[in-house]
Amino acid sequence: MLKVNLDDTIAALSTPAGSGGIGIVRISGPDAVEVADRLFVPAKGKPLGERKSHTVSYGKIVYDGRVCDEVLVSIMRAPNTYTREDIAEINCHGGIRSVTAVLEAVLKSGARLAEPGEFTKRAFLNGRIDLTQAEAVADIISAKTDKSREAALKRLDGSLCVKIRALREKILLMLANIEAAIDYPEHDDETMTYESVANGSRELMSELDRLIAGADTGRIYKEGIKTVILGKPNVGKSSLLNAAVDEERAIVTDIPGTTRDVLEELININGIPLRLTDTAGIRDTDNPIEKIGVEKSRSLADEADLVLLMLDGSRPLDDEDRKLINLSENKNRIVIINKSDLAQCIDISEITALTGSDPIAVSVKQDSGIELIYERIRSMFLGGSIAADDEVLISSERNKNSLYKAKQFLYNVIETVDNRMPEDLISIDLTQAYEALGEITGETLDEDIIDKIFSEFCLGK
Repeated sequence: MLKVNLDDTIAALSTPAGSGGIGIVRISGPDAVEVADRLFVPAKGKPLGERKSHTVSYGKIVYDGRVCDEVLVSIMRAPNTYTREDIAEINCHGGIRSVTAVLEAVLKSGARLAEPGEFTKRAFLNGRIDLTQAEAVADIISAKTDKSREAALKRLDGSLCVKIRALREKILLMLANIEAAIDYPEHDDETMTYESVANGSRELMSELDRLIAGADTGRIYKEGIKTVILGKPNVGKSSLLNAAVDEERAIVTDIPGTTRDVLEELININGIPLRLTDTAGIRDTDNPIEKIGVEKSRSLADEADLVLLMLDGSRPLDDEDRKLINLSENKNRIVIINKSDLAQCIDISEITALTGSDPIAVSVKQDSGIELIYERIRSMFLGGSIAADDEVLISSERNKNSLYKAKQFLYNVIETVDNRMPEDLISIDLTQAYEALGEITGETLDEDIIDKIFSEFCLGK
């Protein structure tokens, strides 16, 4: 059993800390209503314990003879609740002292402070949601764009779980056929059994490939594209960042080497989060501070999902530009020729030959051509093949790895068939593929990993 005591009654603040209109203290567990009842003084009517489920009552929270706050208390009784346990939610004023006073009173009256993600973990343990839906809850909370929110909502409704369980059912059917062939060899047509298993495995691998292909898109919607603007000093990197976020975020001057530190901003390109980083201009320098910035720029470029390599179209290509082209040659890269509003001295054909792609001419100063960069990014990373509105997109690297594991076991099955090896080996690999897919829904996943997943949730969820 996972490391959680379902006999406990837990409580936590379920709204962000700080000033606000409302703060909610959530209580869940067998004594949730009783704990709230010990503190709640209704303005009129019955105590909470005598009220119907899914009702709201007005009154005050009083502890040790002192009024903590004027509140509304919602009572929801199991099993029709988020956790499938009794829940009481105290809606108080959103000031820090108000919610702290109410939460402290609740904790002193029989509840314990919930661990991060414990409410959702209880929903999982009590069978209301599976692990894909639990992870979707966290993704909805952290969604950076409407597309990422929509993709997470699709997983929350159970679509991914339905797909995975359908795949596992197909594996179970294949396993049953293999086990029957092993137990009753006299009734087995070996050729038909092998062909059936091989064909079934190929079909399953094709379905897994589609889910895997969507996983990179899902990760992009969830985490964003880590993008680094790379170039020499004074090519317009900081100006591009400012234009992208539509504010003067970075200092722009004619003095080379102005940018010494790293600036990162999140922008939204038609639903795709872009984590855009402006770096120090890369050049040979004796300035120790600038040198640190240059080394940081090189490191960030190495870690990036995408490099926007900026060149100055008003100057001929030089050795430092060529070094930057070599530095970024193994990355997803878009070459940008800035300052198209000036007389052009750069050799476009040489750049195309060196980079293997056509550069994009822009004038950041005149806000010209920037949309072409966004279009190239969309084409490069999404390609129009998978959309969040018609596919269930996996965003978890853990789930992607489980898909790869299942695919490898199915590949082993096909190899076993091709080599006419014993049917017992097929049974072993099919069982492992079945368990690998079960890791995604949480049905076969190690409890320590599940605990880690929920520990990354926010407190109160």
